[in-house]
Amino acid sequence: MEFLKLAEKRYSCKKYSDCMVEEEKLTAILEAGRLAPTAKNLQEQHIYVATTAESLVKIDECTPCRYGARTVLVVAFNKENVYTYPGGKRDSGIEDASIVATHLMLAAADAGVDSCWVNCFDPDKLHSLLGLPEDEEILMLLDLGYADTDAAPLPNHFSRKPLTETVTHI
Repeated sequence: MEFLKLAEKRYSCKKYSDCMVEEEKLTAILEAGRLAPTAKNLQEQHIYVATTAESLVKIDECTPCRYGARTVLVVAFNKENVYTYPGGKRDSGIEDASIVATHLMLAAADAGVDSCWVNCFDPDKLHSLLGLPEDEEILMLLDLGYADTDAAPLPNHFSRKPLTETVTHI
């Protein structure tokens, strides 16, 4: 699929069918995340694939935004393995995990799998419920699945500001 068409077509799915994502598609999506660039190639991301009833219940305890997806990717990063930028005010953890998450989301769309980027959750609570390592921080959740028959983009999905309002040439 042409990239701009893929980016235009993709939307945040808020209602999933019961169909599971096929293992081959899930593997391709995860591979796209693995190939994402990271600062100094540190690859500090860690992706947790939640598909069991037990793990999904834990996710549901932390967010109302699973929308029935039967697969949720938990995107985390190792806080101890990040590049600290000059000036010492920022590091690459959130940025690199966001790049990885974007690769996962767009690879899902390319594979015909719907998704929703979820950041409405308590990351500390979920970290504890899932028993993740102390040195990892959860950035986001990515619901994966197939849209239910009556799912559709939110009304404002296709509303975009013109480039003249979001880009300045200097």
